[in-house]
Amino acid sequence: MAALNEEQAMIRDQAEAWVSEQAPVQKFRQMRDSASTLGYLPEPWAAMIDMGWTGIVVPEQYGGSELGFLTFGVVLEQTGRHLVASPLFASALAGATALGLGGSETLQQALLPRVVDGSAILSLAIDEGPRHTPDNVDCRAQTTAGGFVLDGKKTFVHEGMSATHLIVSARTSGAVNERSGISLFLVETGQSGVSRQRLRTVDSRGYANIEFNGVEVSNENLLGELDGGFTLLDAILDRARAGLAAEMLGTAAQAFDMTLDYLKTRVQFGQVIGSFQALGHRAAGLFSTMELTRSCVEAALQAIDTGAKETAELCSLSKCRAGDFLHQMSNELIQIHGGIGMTDEFDAGFYLKRARVLEAAFGNQAFHRDRFANLLDF
Repeated sequence: MAALNEEQAMIRDQAEAWVSEQAPVQKFRQMRDSASTLGYLPEPWAAMIDMGWTGIVVPEQYGGSELGFLTFGVVLEQTGRHLVASPLFASALAGATALGLGGSETLQQALLPRVVDGSAILSLAIDEGPRHTPDNVDCRAQTTAGGFVLDGKKTFVHEGMSATHLIVSARTSGAVNERSGISLFLVETGQSGVSRQRLRTVDSRGYANIEFNGVEVSNENLLGELDGGFTLLDAILDRARAGLAAEMLGTAAQAFDMTLDYLKTRVQFGQVIGSFQALGHRAAGLFSTMELTRSCVEAALQAIDTGAKETAELCSLSKCRAGDFLHQMSNELIQIHGGIGMTDEFDAGFYLKRARVLEAAFGNQAFHRDRFANLLDF
């Protein structure tokens, strides 16, 4: 487990207090029942901006605080606990990272301050099928005199209904499933030829399928190298995976706390059920798994901050471990609560549904086991 410095501990405490008081899971229920097309409530999002969370990984010259990915992970863990819906992860982590790693100075000056103040919402538009396969790119970018013309489709884009800008992977040469020939582009969603279709998902967020039909993109909006964008994309995705693993840890940790509280208060046969040895052993095992997961997640975030050479391996390890634990813990939350856990009035179902979506996002456990093995030449 990473030792948080004084500033990180203060931000964690701030996030914990704000989430529990101002954005509890009841707020998520309110958003779901309102059938919001955005997939989040504007008021909590505005509060996150005011607290400076949108600038945690943005350099100071662009209005951010540049506190690093471990600090961002601390915040995401707390928002994950109460299923807080917002563009924080998609825009201020994944989108800001893409601009920071691959954007020109001109693009960074133009957009990163807007990410920090919330006037721009960025998101990654990467996958084209039902599973995360970032090298499977059929979306095409044809070279023109002034830049490129983009044609193709992207699926399950996070915050796709509210995003103002997308980081799109497109094929500028080569064949589908080849890593060479992939390039990354910044595309405004308000451009002619960009259309989006809202997706209704079990976790009630603002995902969208997005289609590009003859979308003109200037040369200045190319991120990284032409035809050599996969290495950049891989680095961006690793930071997204580690951040998502932190959110997953928070979601699973809250499910554990809810389960533990139930074990301490539910009475059967004249005694609390937590006193039954079998259930006590299950709780102890889950706690051990949670702490192991925390170590993996924080190790990945620290590796990103320090530029460690094993960053990719640790990011896949953290996403896989968090996925395994969240899958197990969300099941246990339902099972130990019994019949009440199956009702919509109880919050357990929200955690189960969110768990299944988070597991698949940016690579499920099978994807990251395979990637981890390949990275280590197994």
